[in-house]
Order: sequence, then C-alpha cells, then structure tokens
Amino acid sequence: MHVYFYHTQNIQYCLDRMKDGEFPSHFLYGACHLKDNGIGVVWHRSPKKTLSRIATAISTAWRVLTCREKYDAVYATHYKGLELVVLLRALRLFRKPIIVWHHQPIVTSKSRLRELGGRLFYRGFDRMIFFSQKLVDDSLKSRKADPRRMVVGHWGADLDFYDRISRSVAEARQASAHEGGAEAPVFIATGKEQRDQPTLIEAFRNTPHHLILYIGINADPSIPNPNLDAVRHCHPSANVKVVEICGLLPYEIACEVAKASCVVICCKETRYTAGLTTVVEALALGLPIICSRNPQIPVDFSRDGCGISVPYGDVEGWQRAVDYIATHPEEARRMGEKGRQIAERTFNDKRCAREIAEVIKSVTHK
Repeated sequence: MHVYFYHTQNIQYCLDRMKDGEFPSHFLYGACHLKDNGIGVVWHRSPKKTLSRIATAISTAWRVLTCREKYDAVYATHYKGLELVVLLRALRLFRKPIIVWHHQPIVTSKSRLRELGGRLFYRGFDRMIFFSQKLVDDSLKSRKADPRRMVVGHWGADLDFYDRISRSVAEARQASAHEGGAEAPVFIATGKEQRDQPTLIEAFRNTPHHLILYIGINADPSIPNPNLDAVRHCHPSANVKVVEICGLLPYEIACEVAKASCVVICCKETRYTAGLTTVVEALALGLPIICSRNPQIPVDFSRDGCGISVPYGDVEGWQRAVDYIATHPEEARRMGEKGRQIAERTFNDKRCAREIAEVIKSVTHK
C-alpha cells in the first residue's frame, strides 16, 4: 500500500535537511514513519517558484492526477492547494480516498451560497484529522461536519531529533561550567502565529527576569511585519532581548530553546491550536511551559503538571507565572519531566504515524 503525500511546505527541502539531522520529522506529520507501519510514500514535488492559490491548486491537481507511481490514497497536511482534487473527489470523479489534517474548526458560513458550496466540498474528505477533541466538538455545530469522517490525531514531536540537541546542549553546559561560563537565559518565546507580544513584554517589564523573544520577519521588506511592529511599539525593557529571524529554522531555534529553563507561549484568543508547535517542542525537550489558556490545545498544563496556564491578556497572571518558575527551580524541573513523559506517552511523531496508518488503512480496506 502507498499514499501520495501532499504538504504545503517544500517536502524536498525538509527531507534534504532531515538527512543532515537539521530538521525534525514531525513537520511531515508522521509521513517519515509510515513505512514502518506498512505504508509506502509517494512524495509530492512542490513548484520551484511561489504561485497564486489558484495556480497552486491547478499545479497540484496535475501532479496528483498524472502521477505515474502507484498510490492508494492521498494524505495531506492541509487542504490548501489541494482544492481541485478534493472537489473532484466530492463529485466522485477522483476515486482515491483523501485524508487531510484540519487545522481549524469547521464553521457555518454566513453566505447561503458559500455554505452550500462548502457542504459539497467537504464531501471530498474521506477522513479529517483534528488536533484536539475541542476542535471536533466545535466543528460538529456545523452541518458540513460528518462525525463519521472525523478523528482526533496526536501530533507530536520528533523525540530523537530533540534528544540529540539536548545532549549537545548538556555537553556544552558542562564545558562552560568548568570554564566559569555564563548560564543560559531563563525564558524563551518563539513562534509567530497569533502571538500577543504586548502582554508578554509588559509582564517582563515588571520582573527582573530575562526573556529572549524570537520574532519572525519577512524577507521582502515591502510585506508588513505586524509582529515586529507590535514589539517595537511596546519598547521592550532591557531584560527582553528581541531576535529577528527569517525563514523556517527549526534546528537553529531548537538549539536555543534547549538552553532555556522555561518556554513561554503568549497568544491572542483564537479558534485553533495556535502555539501547538512550540508546545510539542517544549514537551520533547523536557522544559516547563507557561502558555495562554487556549482550550483548543490538547494539553492542560496546570492539570497535567507540565506548566502553568494564564488567561488571555492577563499581564499580572503572566508576571506571577514567570516569578513562580524563576523562584521554584525544583518544581520547574519536575514540570519539565512530566512534560517529557507526556511527549513519550502521547505527543510524538511515531505515535502520530501509527494513528495515521490506521486511518489510511481504514479508508482503503473498505
């Protein structure tokens, strides 16, 4: 059995960096481990240049429909760019099952025409995989959602990748300790989706603790950088170091995250799992987490003992959480250990691959 694997990112770039040990496999959503579960993979080849959404959909449909390698289903990390193939499946003109990750809850459109079109479109998914049960529950409020086609997947980190980084950082720390080197910064914030920098910066303004704040920027200066603009508008205090980054740099950022004592994820209120990538990375590295209380994320940090949840926009709550982690190092260490246990048990790439393989087999063995 084989699947055609579609991704919105450049798969070949990811695989090439993976060979060099500089890219975690979970960014390919379990596809790297499907072979271990009896499923071969036909890798989609991304266009050499950036295309419009319509052009991308046409290009993807052409590649899928003219693929000479045999495959039994299409497995995708997102339906963006796959729209024409999904529509053909909805019309029963494409006979291969389609399994796709759905990143947000399914919602009812205010436009009756768009709603009717959406109901047809959603018939093109044989299975939709959601990151949490909350996303499924919210989706079921829409008539487009078919519970028979919806499953919850446990997307998690490439533990081997982060273990290598942890060992490297530990060795460097030992050498630094012998030479009297300085300790790593205590708190670190990465990620760019729906981040609430003003709340985080204001909280650290009222503490003596240090924060390294990574901000993703666009290579093209003509494209707006709302995250960077928000940070500059806040005028961070001296204990906040802002680092601007451009592009997809999971290895480089993970090396810096591994040096920290705590990962902070301050987000705006959203309908989806904003911050989840940073969460699974912190769990894999065994670091305590302070995170905005997003009910869509499938980890309850306070209940599970791996960190602290703070309400959206609560500056004082963030300040208390930061002070607690900084003044209770043993408790913070235990939080990190519990987080790593959660990663090993539930949120890791190999478990994700096993679940995906079961879903693929369930729709192809009918």
